[in-house]
Amino acid sequence: MRKFLLIFACVTIILMLFMAIFAPFVAPFDPTAINLEAKFLDPSQTYILGTDHLGRDIFSRLIYGARVSFFCVFLTLFLVLVFGGVAGGVAGFMGGKIDQALMRICDLFFGIPTIVLALFLVSIFGSGTLNIIIAIAITHWAWYARFIRSIVLSLKNKEYVLASKLCGASGVANFKQNMLRVIASQCIILATLDIGHIMLHISGLSFLGLGVKAPDAEWGIMISDAKEFLFSAPHLIYYPGIALFLCVASFNIAGDYLRDRLDSGDFEELSNA
Repeated sequence: MRKFLLIFACVTIILMLFMAIFAPFVAPFDPTAINLEAKFLDPSQTYILGTDHLGRDIFSRLIYGARVSFFCVFLTLFLVLVFGGVAGGVAGFMGGKIDQALMRICDLFFGIPTIVLALFLVSIFGSGTLNIIIAIAITHWAWYARFIRSIVLSLKNKEYVLASKLCGASGVANFKQNMLRVIASQCIILATLDIGHIMLHISGLSFLGLGVKAPDAEWGIMISDAKEFLFSAPHLIYYPGIALFLCVASFNIAGDYLRDRLDSGDFEELSNA
């Protein structure tokens, strides 16, 4: 059963990424094109999933919604990994007062609920795609910094790391040669598990009108638009909701698999490589 779920998750991720990358070629219609004469149409050969309250093709909007969601998620993760990686690596490797100062800053972020901090930052920066990316990155970097710091602390006293230092390797060279590979492998797992979490944040802020702005297609916006027609046209909320659920669940399943593989002994193998 677990193998079937893993295969299903991988196929779902690949399919969604493919549609997101090649959205202009896969989507049959312009996702923002309004046609009031074709609103609330049922699924057909022309409109695979039907149309919404403005006559826009739902299937095309789902595809472009995946593109926007993945773009926001991957850019957010890139920023989080850069800032969290630098802060955690420096704190763990340097230690002392630098470590204490960076960890106290992280503690400030840990003391505030993520969604509350994100809403506060969006209220300062303003709504919009770029602003929610920055806001979510700011709310997440501390977790990655603490995680990466713990890995560095567990590795820097290993025999092969100390031997490299005794042989005259600089701190940067020692870090790149003996720690970076392990940190990267662990961060891939954490990022895979965090994709769904960040995607829900982005969709949630868009649902509240603070994220991606209409008429751009995004799953949170689609759910927000559809809530007014929950009883008269429930399919408008089903499709983006199902797409969001499948995407989040698939990345969680893939992340759990990668984590279990490393927990089974691959971490030690990488550490001793």
